[in-house]
Amino acid sequence: MHSPPVDSPPRPPDHRTAARAAAVLTLCSALLLTLVAVEWHPLISADDEIARTTHRRAVDESGLTHVFRILTDWVWDPWTMRLVCAIAVVWLAWWRSAWWTALWLAGTCALGSLLQQALKAAVDRPRPVWSGPVDSARYAAFPSGHAMTATVVCGLLLWLLHRHRPGRALWRTAVAVAAVSVLGVGLTRVWLGVHWPSDVVGGWLLGAMLVALAVVVHRRRIQS
Repeated sequence: MHSPPVDSPPRPPDHRTAARAAAVLTLCSALLLTLVAVEWHPLISADDEIARTTHRRAVDESGLTHVFRILTDWVWDPWTMRLVCAIAVVWLAWWRSAWWTALWLAGTCALGSLLQQALKAAVDRPRPVWSGPVDSARYAAFPSGHAMTATVVCGLLLWLLHRHRPGRALWRTAVAVAAVSVLGVGLTRVWLGVHWPSDVVGGWLLGAMLVALAVVVHRRRIQS
């Protein structure tokens, strides 16, 4: 039995680990969804306090706010993330001939978009309203589509990269880019006053849940 290369990350977890993670994330997502839907006072109060504080800073620090608008509207926009996913799908199907994995990736990302839109319509949570807004957004607030899409795309691509046992430098770079993208897009949405903090947390949880479930499906398909 050959030992893994020194410069490679650890082996990906098996489907049982992913299944346990999916179960925990599902419970956390359901709990937060329930608290938002019933407008649990401590959560609503915390959302309001954080949102008001960040909005005041966004108004005062116009230069940073402008940078955040560029990042959220172009670099971390859901359509940018979907384009990255589409490139990965084409690469998997065309150059790697991994048709099932390509369809799995495309299908999971599409499912994420459908899930977020269905939840937005079901919860119908109003977005923050300001007398002097620094940005605007359409549709309902919960969950954050930016946060959820970034989590799904970055999570799936990281897992696929992990399976190919990249060198340590490439792996660390990929993890850093993914972490900055997922955390950064959540920060920009709250800073720009278009989401409550719990919208972003909900997007992260739901996105991670979907990634974990997708990993379970993929590993069982490969091992069958």
